[in-house]
Amino acid sequence: MSTVIETDGLSKQFGDLVAVNNLDLAVERGECYAFLGRNGSGKSTTARMLLDFIRPTAGSSAILGGSGGDPVIRSRVGYLPGDLNLPRAMNGNNAFDFFGGLSGVADDPERNDLVERFGLDPTRPFRDLSTGNRRKVGLVLAFMGDPELLILDEPTSGLDPVLQEEFRDLLAERKSRGATIWLTSHVMAEVERVADRVGLIRDGLMACELTMAELKSQAASRIHLTFPGSVRPSAFDGVPNIADVSAQDGTIVVHMNGPVAAMLARAGELGASEIETERQDLDDVFLQLFDAQGSER
Repeated sequence: MSTVIETDGLSKQFGDLVAVNNLDLAVERGECYAFLGRNGSGKSTTARMLLDFIRPTAGSSAILGGSGGDPVIRSRVGYLPGDLNLPRAMNGNNAFDFFGGLSGVADDPERNDLVERFGLDPTRPFRDLSTGNRRKVGLVLAFMGDPELLILDEPTSGLDPVLQEEFRDLLAERKSRGATIWLTSHVMAEVERVADRVGLIRDGLMACELTMAELKSQAASRIHLTFPGSVRPSAFDGVPNIADVSAQDGTIVVHMNGPVAAMLARAGELGASEIETERQDLDDVFLQLFDAQGSER
């Protein structure tokens, strides 16, 4: 696969504030890369540098083999900023005609389909639109013309759950066509649905990168075991893939980080009468990773 997004030591400093610090990043063609972090961690600044809206203090970036400031390159990119601001009197149709005309996609046959999918009234002026409806205008603009690369900054912010699901379906469709996707998000459900890899940025620094499979593997299972008699946590000493064992309200709680066969065999030997499995969601895993990376610094 060819590299569609590449940064080398990319850095941006505003006065004394280091917004992005020595970022090395490579996203391959057809990949969906989720760039995650708290507000102010450098996600939006990175997106703006990729598209040459702001210049780096140090380092370099390239998208689709060239500069994000090249109009030819830019025409192959669908971009949704974190905060979309359009002229207050402009309506959706005006925006689609104007910006689509700049990229040669104003007559995109999928334009009306996108408008319908997001339930947008394209005749209402921007000044009358809610935050969610402004987001819809931005999404239609980003997806028009079937771009090779999508750079989406908090794409579902302000959308209701039904439209968030519609967005995930659309993103999966574009990915199946071969589009490369770079997105920031606070919604782990959309990350889990479409992302191939995840990068965690903290205070401008890349804290860690994981494949989605690796991230899910860290969603350790919690297994609650009930026994007819008293069993101590130490009874599970030496069993592989156990992260932690504790006694809780008359049960034994086992935290797993791998296959459970050996643990179940030990539980059977000890006469377990009831087994209940609980699994962490990715929001919990993300917070744990974020806290762990912070404590290592």
